[in-house]
Amino acid sequence: MRDDLIHRTDALARGHGPAQIRTSVRRGEWVRLTSGVYLPRTLYDATDDHGRHAYRAVASVCVSSPDAAISHVSAAVLHGLRPWGLPLDDVHLTYPRTSGGKRTPGRVMHAARLDETDVVEKCGVRVVGVARTVVDVAASESFEHAVVLGDRALRQGLLTRDELERVVARMGSHPGRARARRAVAAMSERSDSVGESRSRVLMIRERLPLPLEQVDVFDANDRWLARVDFLWPELGVLGEFDGRIKYRRDGVATADAEDVVYREKLREDRLRHAGWVVLRWTWADLETPGALASKFRDAVALAQRGSGPVGRYVVRGLPTQK
Repeated sequence: MRDDLIHRTDALARGHGPAQIRTSVRRGEWVRLTSGVYLPRTLYDATDDHGRHAYRAVASVCVSSPDAAISHVSAAVLHGLRPWGLPLDDVHLTYPRTSGGKRTPGRVMHAARLDETDVVEKCGVRVVGVARTVVDVAASESFEHAVVLGDRALRQGLLTRDELERVVARMGSHPGRARARRAVAAMSERSDSVGESRSRVLMIRERLPLPLEQVDVFDANDRWLARVDFLWPELGVLGEFDGRIKYRRDGVATADAEDVVYREKLREDRLRHAGWVVLRWTWADLETPGALASKFRDAVALAQRGSGPVGRYVVRGLPTQK
């Protein structure tokens, strides 16, 4: 990625005059990423918002002091975590200083203790490592954003819970330490999606009992029925975040989506036949205060009127998510 960049000094050395550089930018052939650093338009157009942010971050650290490192949400992007919901307007850099952090247009400069063990090389530049990145985000962003990011890093096998806890322990009197500790404690390597992570955050906020995650369910004949997103075995309730079915913009299901709906119905029928109450919720429920809690209470009440599930369940190890 660093090799894709065009530095003004290099362009001048290759015979491009200042007027030629200005013309290349004006014509849209080069995109200005930061002062004195450009990217060919073809490469800029070939990537998405996360890729463009990564290019801007690499460009910014290239023209910063040698001890600076890409950090926070920008480091998360460089590590391929595609952070959910966090703005990508500003590039974040951390400098190993006791003071002097500031914000300028398009750039946030953090001053903080930064050991060399916290820094890795990625894309040819200095980037804060995954564990420190997740903790930095947890100390500065919302609980929900932090948990979603940490879940993804854990699920992808990029770090361990022990690594996160060690970074938190080294924060000392950092004002965000308690905030980071709470978020790290709530992270899970068993979350398969943003929707599942956000669901668990909502359960914590609404004081619902926390379920088992990604559980294999078998019937009384030991026939495998399904792997479910969430399971409350003592309550006879299982939960499914329903964010996977895709529809056309006009609201009419495609043939593939209709097949998914049909297969989901058969799967749900098998689970109900085994005595489980199936609780489903959607993106809209995550945005509506009290919606998930209300559905959960209704599901528990329904389960209490039944005879309870038969069969067994197993919490297995999960393959690393790519």
